Amino acid sequence: MGKWQTLVFTAGALVLALAGIALAKGVNKPIKVIVGNLELTANGSFSPKKLPKNKLAPITINVSGKIRTLNGAHPPAVKEVVIETDKNGTVNAKGLATCTAGKLQAQTTEKAKAICRPSLIGEGATSVEVEFPEQKPFVANSKLLAFNGGVKGGKTTVFLHAYLKSPVSAAVVTSVKVSKIHNGRYGLKTVASVPKIAGGYGSPISFSLKVGRTFTYKGKQQSYLLAKCPDGHLNAKGVGIFADGTRLAGSLVRSCTPKG
Repeated sequence: MGKWQTLVFTAGALVLALAGIALAKGVNKPIKVIVGNLELTANGSFSPKKLPKNKLAPITINVSGKIRTLNGAHPPAVKEVVIETDKNGTVNAKGLATCTAGKLQAQTTEKAKAICRPSLIGEGATSVEVEFPEQKPFVANSKLLAFNGGVKGGKTTVFLHAYLKSPVSAAVVTSVKVSKIHNGRYGLKTVASVPKIAGGYGSPISFSLKVGRTFTYKGKQQSYLLAKCPDGHLNAKGVGIFADGTRLAGSLVRSCTPKG
């Protein structure tokens, strides 16, 4: 059956996922992008909306999305996703417990959470559609867990764990790298190279993820995700590349209310 993979990645004050970034401005309504035969419907938001102008404050993010083909055919697999997010948001992993990919391999959702609970930063769900030659497509569902993998060489690692139960049981761990950049409005870059799913016959078709974690480090309360709001909005942009060459690209702007 080969390896199963599911894709979700996280970065900074905004999290965007699955095969590209939808175009949106203003209110947090679901948005839709169609390129060729592919349609992506996605939504992302953060809370609280009121944030300091000049000081980073804790936030929690929510992201969800669905992907389908307009003609009902099995969607192509995602190969790579690159996201850049606002310089006014950041990831703060220093002092938070870490987990490793080795600890998560071959574990069910329940066991993975028990083993690496101190490093848990997010939870959600995902679905993967698999279509083998001369067989009807089927959908495998899983809870989705996000764990802090630590900081090394200037890069923050996030491990995503999924355990697909039907029609076969398989655990998968996907790693995502987040690094700081200096690119005008953008200050964080996330890169996810997506391995083949079920030998290339599987594709993620839906996801939801909530990320937010507080913890104590050196006697002080910390937050995994931080942001500030100097000018009333936070930005992100990115591109997703599919196995058939299709590219979904765009940008997202979410409003915030400056305070202080």
